[in-house]
Amino acid sequence: MELTHFSPDAPHADIVAHLRTFGYAIVDDVADPELMDRLAGEAAPYIDAAGTGRDEYDGRHTSRAGALIARCPASRELVMHPLALGVVGGFLDHVTSFQLHLTQIISIGPGESQQKLHRDQMAFDFFPFPDDYHPQCNTMWALTDFTVENGGTHVIPGSSAVPDDDALTMPGGQVEMRRGSLLFYDGKVLHGGGANRSDGPRQGVNITYAVGWVRQEENQYLACPADIARDLDDDLLRVMGYQEGAFALGYVGDQEDPLAVLRGEHRKKKTIGEHDRRTSDHRRFVDELGDDALVR
Repeated sequence: MELTHFSPDAPHADIVAHLRTFGYAIVDDVADPELMDRLAGEAAPYIDAAGTGRDEYDGRHTSRAGALIARCPASRELVMHPLALGVVGGFLDHVTSFQLHLTQIISIGPGESQQKLHRDQMAFDFFPFPDDYHPQCNTMWALTDFTVENGGTHVIPGSSAVPDDDALTMPGGQVEMRRGSLLFYDGKVLHGGGANRSDGPRQGVNITYAVGWVRQEENQYLACPADIARDLDDDLLRVMGYQEGAFALGYVGDQEDPLAVLRGEHRKKKTIGEHDRRTSDHRRFVDELGDDALVR
């Protein structure tokens, strides 16, 4: 089955609409080759040291190197890429805020078998989220070309709200995209890494985002130590989780703002911020309180 591709200048709304309907979207040639070269160089020693998977699901010939924010400065540009954030923000517009869920480079080596198809939201203790509620939005940047031969990701379009037994009978496709291209996929769609029958690795930069009220898969506060985090841009830090995840979630100590605490300041967080007006429940609560109650 041939999968749908978008150009990098396609409207975010069109990409989000396809993602909502089919569970995936591929955008070609998004990242500059120089950026991908820089990231590959920074990541190489960590990929080599990561070791291969723990079992068949992880992959006996597959390595996963994480903590990219701290280890690979070039990865920060992918995390904060306007196209990625625009589509993720549009897809997860049902929540107050979203956050970085994990960062890792998945390197599928020659001889690897096809991964079992799965849904990434199983990480949340297999919680049965409603079919129309998405807890995450995932990206996979092609650090090498993705081909059928080297293990391009398998996806079953439209499987997000379909039970496993039925979804596994649906036609699927395999992601083929050039280096620097970007795959979006939701946390419900059935997908998995492909078998690598080539003589080189298939490498993808897996950067995923989740709604602000769930626990992150990769602990960003330990993966990126505070002495590194303090020198990062505020917007990146907020995406990493140094913000309110929702109303009354994520403060420090005496209801202090987490980003301020990281900076050595002591400032109370807002009870409800401007960004909290995104959902109808928050809007109704703000209306009931009145604007003078936003900051106490």
